[in-house]
Amino acid sequence: MARRVLIYRQGSLGDTLVALPCFHLIEKAFPQAERRLLTNIPINGFVAPAEALLKPGGFIHGTIEYPIETRDPKALWSLWRSIRAWRPDVLIYLVDQRRRSQVLRDAAFFRLCGIRRLIGVPLGMPSTPRRDPVTRLWPSITEHLVDGLSELGDGRIGDETSWSLRLLDSEHRAAVEALSPLGMDRPFIAFSIGTKWQPNDYGDENWKVVLGEIGRRFPSLGLAIIGARNEVDRSDAIAAHWPGLTVNLCGRLSPRESAAVLQRSRLFLGHDSGPMHLAASVGTRCVAVFSSRNLPGVWFPRGGGHAIFYRDTTCAGCGLSLCVEQAKRCITSIRPGDVAEAAVELLCGASGPGPSKCTAAGK
Repeated sequence: MARRVLIYRQGSLGDTLVALPCFHLIEKAFPQAERRLLTNIPINGFVAPAEALLKPGGFIHGTIEYPIETRDPKALWSLWRSIRAWRPDVLIYLVDQRRRSQVLRDAAFFRLCGIRRLIGVPLGMPSTPRRDPVTRLWPSITEHLVDGLSELGDGRIGDETSWSLRLLDSEHRAAVEALSPLGMDRPFIAFSIGTKWQPNDYGDENWKVVLGEIGRRFPSLGLAIIGARNEVDRSDAIAAHWPGLTVNLCGRLSPRESAAVLQRSRLFLGHDSGPMHLAASVGTRCVAVFSSRNLPGVWFPRGGGHAIFYRDTTCAGCGLSLCVEQAKRCITSIRPGDVAEAAVELLCGASGPGPSKCTAAGK
């Protein structure tokens, strides 16, 4: 029986959230084991580490961190020593698709660390993802990760319990206190400008139009803004176009407390981002504006009832972290009036989630 399980998952908030069904599955498979997360030190110093999201819910007991994409021999030596000293029995490999050479390199490193059992490491030739001929969507990252853990059982990504963060009473109380400036029981929507990549940023002027139109239609609705502390001023400037009550919670709450806020919101409005995945994880419908740097469906929010804006351009799937040549034409071609109207429809429509609507898709 495994006593120590090392879970390898890089990335930031969104990368951790899309793997939630995997963390549930791992806990079920190794309930008595000590589970540690091997992950990168956050690139952005304003972003909370994955441990802040997972440890309070009992998914992991601790972390081993390292500088991402490091080639420094001293850093690699230190990492090797840390893993060897802990002596994990099992490695769980939760990695987005990589070249076979990278997978073999990783497997060799973990073997050198003394780990005998590797789970989720695709040592054979990688399979090619297939686009759904009906929805025209590609398999999600979650599907890819869960498929790699098939020997542990069914990840049940369609089951709500597989996405539970197990929010604590104290986190719910913090959310209620944070929302008090909006007034007792006032309905509100949540908004975030956060996004990791320049191509994903819809732009302040567009968001001002979107918020202004929604606020015009729902003047008594509150607005709660979540995000990192370096987004406070920019968020305030955009929210000045909101006619109702506003509370800016950027940098004031933990990711889990933010989740408790999002769980109370009528909908989430924002980019392809960690906050979007946080909203989806607690069952809140999203109006999400996407660039085409990833293929359609790969990073869409889980669940149904969302309004997703995505342009399936000829350069879709570029993976760029900075778009100059095309001037972000995929995301800038999405009209703010359409985004606002989608939010209005969700606010006026059915209370429960139905199929997600991928709006503005097409060449």
